[in-house]
Amino acid sequence: MFESIIIEPEGLTAQSAIVLTVASIALGGLAAAVYRITNRRRYSKNLMAALVILPALIQAVIMLVNGSVGAGIAVMGAFNLVRFRSAPGSARDICCIFYAVGIGLATGMGYLGFAAVYAVIIGAVLTALSFIPSFGTKRTAKLLRVLIPENLDYTDCFKDIFDEYLTSVSMLRAKTSNMGTMFDLKYEIVLRDELKEKELLDKIRTRNGNLTVSCGLLPENHEEL
Repeated sequence: MFESIIIEPEGLTAQSAIVLTVASIALGGLAAAVYRITNRRRYSKNLMAALVILPALIQAVIMLVNGSVGAGIAVMGAFNLVRFRSAPGSARDICCIFYAVGIGLATGMGYLGFAAVYAVIIGAVLTALSFIPSFGTKRTAKLLRVLIPENLDYTDCFKDIFDEYLTSVSMLRAKTSNMGTMFDLKYEIVLRDELKEKELLDKIRTRNGNLTVSCGLLPENHEEL
């Protein structure tokens, strides 16, 4: 089952190359589906497309270096480092990328059966973990951004409002803006009732002098704040 379909001394044939490429793309589609399921709240369509094609690219590199896994990893590692330096992602994003890389390494060596079993098992584990509260994304947390004038004390100016509408709140960042005349506050909040989000924003707006108030999805990577 786990024998390579690239048989020596014939080596790589056109037929086996086509079979492996099709399998790489199909298993890449599975990796993209797993990524979409495990990132229900926030996902990147660009990364989904990359996960579909990445195994086939890895496979091609391994084939071009005549099955040398070490050389293939070195080449693709360089590309991955460029990607990570240019576009920071969450730990789950990086895990899915290496998931796709593993598929490509297996198909590039001709181990089609192993690639399929690996893709299914790892995909099932990642999917299962996303539904466990301790490992899954905190779906109810939101990002609240409030601008206040410098004469308001941001430490407790909204305490009564937060106590009324929120089950939990923690300040993520406070910084000055507009030449020091305002404070830009960002909170991680959990609403008691999702239907009362507008009431919360209206009460904050009346207290901060009708300055900017926004509420939206909380980025998984706090570097994006």
